[in-house]
Amino acid sequence: MTFDDDLDALGLLCPLPVLKARKRLKSLGKGQVLRLQATDPAAVIDVPHFCAEQGHELLAQEDHGAATHYFIRKG
Repeated sequence: MTFDDDLDALGLLCPLPVLKARKRLKSLGKGQVLRLQATDPAAVIDVPHFCAEQGHELLAQEDHGAATHYFIRKG
């Protein structure tokens, strides 16, 4: 999947991956896609909830070993 920006949140624990994603998404234009890389087990719950609450679209979620990549389209 293609993306416009990449955020490495590997090794960070809740709530840091979501907080960093929120900050990074502010710098993107509407419709642009952020790839968030995270290893926090809580992110599988936190990221979809964050997207739903903030009006962003979670396009995909892919497992890559210990990491999960989330593709978020800015709403």
